[in-house]
Amino acid sequence: MSAQAQFAAALLEPSASAPDSVTTWNGSDPAQRFGVYRNNVTVSLIDALGAAFPVTRDVVGEAFFAATAREFVRAHPPRSPVMSRYGVAFPAFLRDFPPASCLPYLSDLASLERARIDAFHARDCVALAPSQFAELTPERLPSLRLAPHPAQRIVASPFAIVSIWAAHQRAGESAPDLSGIDPFAPEDALITRPSLDVEVRRLPPGAAATLSRLNAGGALADAAADGYAASPDFDLDIAMTAIVASGAYRSLHVEGDAS
Repeated sequence: MSAQAQFAAALLEPSASAPDSVTTWNGSDPAQRFGVYRNNVTVSLIDALGAAFPVTRDVVGEAFFAATAREFVRAHPPRSPVMSRYGVAFPAFLRDFPPASCLPYLSDLASLERARIDAFHARDCVALAPSQFAELTPERLPSLRLAPHPAQRIVASPFAIVSIWAAHQRAGESAPDLSGIDPFAPEDALITRPSLDVEVRRLPPGAAATLSRLNAGGALADAAADGYAASPDFDLDIAMTAIVASGAYRSLHVEGDAS
């Protein structure tokens, strides 16, 4: 193992000794200095996760989050110097983390927060304006195809992740009011950034399936069929209203139209 690999391995393992290659310029104990550096690196990564997943942190509390994040940092060290990319695997880690099993919605909540980060850093693009949809005649709608905006993300969940996330946004410095939220009520989130700000919307029933088919290049007729199959409460008019208002798409095309 190279000196660099030994250093990296010891950096995230608190029981590991300082690598033999570590020296100090003034003759002080290299093990002690390495230990301080190791702690600083770990704390910095924990803080980065806390900044990326603030609602997830608030739900479980500072102490539990710090302990969980520490385990994640050891298992998933950064692979890039760009800290905005760190924590992509954190939602999946939470799903399989036994101490978090009492909060089954935690992983999906973290997925929503991660999707907001990805949307924020996505490529800039002008979203379709509602007026562009208004120009479509009814007979053209079944063949409509839409190209998704680069910032669009969908997080489908069997839990009330949008309501829980929104309650924490309204709370400010006070404790969020979760009394009227059933955490086991399914909610699907649509995350967009049509201009400068990232927006989170709760999708109506079945709409996530419709948007997913549209994102894969399917026509609206097939996408609507997926929506009806996904939920008996699916309403195409309501789903289209959400699509038009959200800025989730960047261009449209109707099969059969002249190029």
